[in-house]
Amino acid sequence: MTNEQDQPQNGSSKADSWSEPTPTALLVLADGTVLEGFGIGAEGRHVGEVCFNTAMTGYEEVLTDPSYNGQIITFTFPHIGNVGTNDEDIETVSAAAVSGVRGVVLRTAVTDPSNYRASQHLHEWLKARGIPGITGIDTRALTALIREKGMPNAVIAHSADGKFDIDALIAEAKAWPGLEGMDLAPAVTTAQRVDWTQTPWQWPDGYGQLEEPRYHVVALDYGVKRAILRLLAAAGCKVTVVPADTSAADVLALKPDGIFLSNGPGDPAATGEYAVPVIRELIETGIPVFGICLGHQMLGIALGAKTLKMHQGHHGANHPVKDLSTGKVEITSMNHGFAVDRETLPAHVKETHVSLFDGSNAGLELVGKPVFSVQYHPEASPGPQDSHYLFKRFVKLIEERKAA
Repeated sequence: MTNEQDQPQNGSSKADSWSEPTPTALLVLADGTVLEGFGIGAEGRHVGEVCFNTAMTGYEEVLTDPSYNGQIITFTFPHIGNVGTNDEDIETVSAAAVSGVRGVVLRTAVTDPSNYRASQHLHEWLKARGIPGITGIDTRALTALIREKGMPNAVIAHSADGKFDIDALIAEAKAWPGLEGMDLAPAVTTAQRVDWTQTPWQWPDGYGQLEEPRYHVVALDYGVKRAILRLLAAAGCKVTVVPADTSAADVLALKPDGIFLSNGPGDPAATGEYAVPVIRELIETGIPVFGICLGHQMLGIALGAKTLKMHQGHHGANHPVKDLSTGKVEITSMNHGFAVDRETLPAHVKETHVSLFDGSNAGLELVGKPVFSVQYHPEASPGPQDSHYLFKRFVKLIEERKAA
């Protein structure tokens, strides 16, 4: 987007008439660092944790991924917004819901969209969702800072008049406690049961519908993405999405063939206070269980492992993961600031996948039971379909149990 505040004002040829444009947005870090830029999206200010995402495509999916609740996203790729936005690429289960992203940090001004699917400019889209943004930031330098010092707490502020109380913004950033210890699932989970049968998008027809489901999966929604539900439906599963705090008894009353533990935001140990006892009960039934991201982390806790806060986290669509059972390497999408501590995995839990960036845990399975999970997002398809086999593996476990 280009406006008067984005460009220097130079009304005449005289050098002394030049004036620097007034910054209309700030990113204020808790250590007192102040980054100036130009605002897009909603006016106002939000506090959150600053992370960086290295994906070159899929910014709308990222901005509507509930797992980003509480975070300010820095995109390292400079051309964000160039294909606009549309209602089909939203990842939250409810079309009216927002993911909880606190803000967006960009390198360059957002251009007008150039894509046949675009229905709205990114600036207007952000504004409608109450998400402030800042452009004109050296995102490479900010990324380098995060790699060195970790993900900082910060305030992102957008004001058209360029007036800010910097001392107050620094104080607000310092006072925010951070994501560690935060249970954010209640802010993004569905409020009521949702039946899901929509299948993935196919050109030129768009999304399809599962007409004759073979199995029934109950998905515990800690911040689930639509793409996950679509791939479950494509595998032949009607999915019933239930709130994060649903009891084991209520899950079992739905007579599931399989149980899915979804992705989501926040500290897995905090959400696990109420989710882990439910997961343990469900494991004991022998019903196949599949977890992704936050669901993976809480499954690890339920099986006796611990989780830890990562230094810079993993956020992007170019993360190599090795499948230890086959030796194959998958190119995956990741979005997490917490991880299962691989050193705490008990003997009855097998590590199945590892990140080739830092060796951190990326998958596990319970020995002798149909229970497994991965840290990454197999539905996001950066490979493009390197990890879709996980949904087939889940369905195979369901088939084997029903046959037995």
